[in-house]
Amino acid sequence: MSVNVDELADRLLADMPPDRTPAIEFLGAQFDRGLAWVQYPEGDGGLGLTPKDQQTVQARLAAAGAPVSGLKNPIGYGMCAPTIVSHGTDEQKRRYLRPMFTAEEIWCQLFSEPGSGSDVASLSTRAVRDGDEWLLNGQKVWTTLAHLSKFGLLLARTNPDVPKHKGITAFLIDMESPGVDVRPLYQITGEAEFNEVFFTDVHMPDAARLGAEGDGWRVAVTTLMNERVSIGGGIGRRGTGPIADAVRIWKERWSGNGSPQACALRDRLVSSWIRSEVTSMTNQRAAQVRRAGTPGPEGSVGKLAYAEENQRIYDLCMDLLGNEGMLYPAGYPMIRPERLGMGTADVHKAFLRVRANSIEGGTSEVMRNILGERVLGLPGDVRNDKELAWKDVPRS
Repeated sequence: MSVNVDELADRLLADMPPDRTPAIEFLGAQFDRGLAWVQYPEGDGGLGLTPKDQQTVQARLAAAGAPVSGLKNPIGYGMCAPTIVSHGTDEQKRRYLRPMFTAEEIWCQLFSEPGSGSDVASLSTRAVRDGDEWLLNGQKVWTTLAHLSKFGLLLARTNPDVPKHKGITAFLIDMESPGVDVRPLYQITGEAEFNEVFFTDVHMPDAARLGAEGDGWRVAVTTLMNERVSIGGGIGRRGTGPIADAVRIWKERWSGNGSPQACALRDRLVSSWIRSEVTSMTNQRAAQVRRAGTPGPEGSVGKLAYAEENQRIYDLCMDLLGNEGMLYPAGYPMIRPERLGMGTADVHKAFLRVRANSIEGGTSEVMRNILGERVLGLPGDVRNDKELAWKDVPRS
């Protein structure tokens, strides 16, 4: 039986008018009707359809002013949800997906560590089994929105006697557990979206384990590939996103100016507009063939292009502003924000914030390695520790 997602979206809007319905109630109804992630199975917030159908639903609801789940809970929506759908038990899906979508429970991702850098598999946070529980000790860093999170998707070393990729297990940890300490990391914007998280003798039930013991790397790959799609795979309307800021400033300050400087800036603006549109169209083609689960390397393409073009665009914005570009009117408030700083209307803040785009979600260097090896078939990077037991790998 064919499903008309346009009709389903219109019925939701008629039954739950966004302007008169609290966001949590609207999002709950959206989940219950399978319109949260329509490409997911029925009962998991979906209808077993395609990512293309998901784009149709999102566009229709957004045009009507409906609340957007991913704005308040971006890590849960874009990274944790697809990982739980792919690797979680039926009980875990029933417990976590709905309040994750309604943003009643905010999520974070606990992968990076001070000693691991871009090599996530070398992590050293330890989880030791004790009957039906696990005892967790260690530290994570650059954990986005951990200060707001009820739960986190965590990777821990559970077997140090095997190679690094094989001794990792994934867990769904309650961030309010005794022994969890979240501390802010302030960025150059003056905000602390990121945190470092310390675990001291934290008890986790075995029911919190996501996937099989020792299968954490496979779980991590699902999360990381969806993270890259979430960061760089957006499909906006023509001329929207960061490039809209540059076009607006051009019109306000440079339109009609025929000086050589204006011509040079206009050339940079047009080049950025073209690159932005090419990236958007590339993401659209990739989304049409993507299936639920672990995306392919197209996520790395989008993430790399997104990160580097964002930085070029906001460099251009500062040049378009002239001397005003050297100021930071918002100051440095030193606060812990309620949401991510990406998508801010303040171009000065955006210029500072996008410095992180080429690091978060995998550095641009890592993205190029993935593309070289998985798309172009180039020889792999040198990995001398691939077959060594984790405990025997030298560490600084």
